[in-house]
Amino acid sequence: MPVATPHRYARNRGLLAATAALLCAAVAGCAPQDDSDSAKSPGRASGAAPGGPAGKGSCGKGKLATETAGKLTVGTDKPAYAPWFQDDDPANGKGFESAVAYAVAERLGYDRSDVIWQTVPFQNSFAPGEKKFDFDLNQISISDERRRAVDLSPGYYDVRQAVIALKGSTAAKATSVADLKRAKLGAQVGSTSLDVLNDVIKPGPRPAVFQKNDFAKTALKNGQVDAIIVDLPTAFYITSTEVKEAKIVGQFDAEGGKAEQFGLVLDKGSTLTACVSGAVDSLRKDGTLARLEKKWLSEAADAPVLK
Repeated sequence: MPVATPHRYARNRGLLAATAALLCAAVAGCAPQDDSDSAKSPGRASGAAPGGPAGKGSCGKGKLATETAGKLTVGTDKPAYAPWFQDDDPANGKGFESAVAYAVAERLGYDRSDVIWQTVPFQNSFAPGEKKFDFDLNQISISDERRRAVDLSPGYYDVRQAVIALKGSTAAKATSVADLKRAKLGAQVGSTSLDVLNDVIKPGPRPAVFQKNDFAKTALKNGQVDAIIVDLPTAFYITSTEVKEAKIVGQFDAEGGKAEQFGLVLDKGSTLTACVSGAVDSLRKDGTLARLEKKWLSEAADAPVLK
């Protein structure tokens, strides 16, 4: 059999292409093949083109490259603390972040029954590496440093940090940042609470660093620390429900005048980022986030600002 010359090969290929085109015109609908990674992975839904409106078009259910086809996997830590969650059960829809998660899911076209909750330790949620969730929410503040490792949605809550101490203690009498510099303070590892402790208060005694806020609360009860730093809604909950012998000493101004915000965490470069971000923006724009905040979170008006 003679070997085809390059010219003959090109001519034959052209004839084949022309024939295919005629056949395609003769029948209804020749759809292009999907060569995307999601098409090669049967465990994932088809990929989404970023930027579509939430709940519609490329951002609708079944068009997002979620961890499980037709489902939305949401991560958070355990215990799931109030007032962000209630009864340590993220799936019950109670608490601000549980409600926000379901609101985002709804904007993307997912029913409550379509949401799968997964336990993700706080530090792991924004650490580098592939994620096993579609998005995570766990009072994770937006920062440039975290953006280098993960994608973050626009802010869904503007937050301030606060300090709480046992009533009658020296720390409880503080009226300024300077009054806290000699106190033994504590905060959760990897948190912006710890950043405020180190960068704003700059105490003399070495701070205590805890894996979870539960451990920080126990240390406060036992007198191992004079005070702990947590976000303001958590401070209200701790002092009103869990450690009633403690009080909120005060809250801190946003550094540089820029509000600290919590954002949803996604895998770096996730195809879901644009759609999830669009859902958060729409929830803020139509007042849903404000209504959920009013329902689930305490007002911060009574906490003095420490300067």
